[in-house]
Amino acid sequence: MNKIAVVILNWNGIKLLEQFLPSVIQFSQDAVVYVADNASTDNSIQFVQDNFPSVKIIKNSGNHGFAKGYNDALKAVDAEIYALINSDIEVTENWLNPIIETFHNEKNTAIIQPKILDFKNKEYFEYAGAAGGFIDKYGYPFCRGRIFDTIEKDKGQYDDNCEIFWASGACFFIRKQVYDELEGFDESFFAHQEEIDLCWRALNEGHTIKYNSQSVVYHVGGATLQHGNPKKTYLNFRNSLLMMVKNLPKKGLFFIIFFRMVLDGIAGVRFLTQGKFKHTLAILHAHFSFYCVSFIYLKKRKDFQMQKYYTLKSVVFIYYIKKLIFFKEIFNINQNIKN
Repeated sequence: MNKIAVVILNWNGIKLLEQFLPSVIQFSQDAVVYVADNASTDNSIQFVQDNFPSVKIIKNSGNHGFAKGYNDALKAVDAEIYALINSDIEVTENWLNPIIETFHNEKNTAIIQPKILDFKNKEYFEYAGAAGGFIDKYGYPFCRGRIFDTIEKDKGQYDDNCEIFWASGACFFIRKQVYDELEGFDESFFAHQEEIDLCWRALNEGHTIKYNSQSVVYHVGGATLQHGNPKKTYLNFRNSLLMMVKNLPKKGLFFIIFFRMVLDGIAGVRFLTQGKFKHTLAILHAHFSFYCVSFIYLKKRKDFQMQKYYTLKSVVFIYYIKKLIFFKEIFNINQNIKN
């Protein structure tokens, strides 16, 4: 079995592969590199075969999105550690070594995220993951270095290694044993929030998730589905509710979900006042879809759910009402994140 496999999920991303695959090959000498293709129609496979013969190709039967795309592809990958990276990621020299070392030294660490910076503005963190993710009591995700649309400049303020709640799917390291134990991503999510759901399930099973600042990558972000796209809004709001049904502790489950839906309604009104009608409709669509399948997700609940899953009661209140927009501002006194 190989120590580590770098697996890039691709769908019609020939331009991204042309731009970013060379850095992955150059700086991943100790790994086997795979391109898992979701039935592309843009000649991606032929391009990789012609230009990067060392890269192994996995052909999925269709465009199954992020979740099923990886679940199907990883059945053909034999490695102790999976490095799942987006096709719009530029890696840096020595990006794998700190991750491998952490897995070697910390047997309970199951998932790791590197520092993710913005490829287009390399002094800043990138929206999807930044320096590691958390959620509030009502399931709203936020990151060290990014809360809602406020993105911080990287000044070394998160140059540490610490426990986090979720790791970004843009660059996601996980032990194969744990991935198999958790039965991979929830395929019904298709895309968005599936990595948070997987991390939550891992934590419920007693595993640890870490952020490692010594490993650095640059992410374009939105190359597949633009931030602000109504479809992304739909998937994020729907999948967040489904994730909460699966993973929230039993006590207060229905109240927390109800209150979350009220907050979603306020978000819908806000979109409406901004003239973003399609996003308001996307939230309504997400809620109706949730109503239709929520009973199925209640059956997916496990016997144990961790009681203290959140680091803030309401990031919405702190950000929009108290006007605290930076992570360090919020946690400058009562830092309850383990370092």
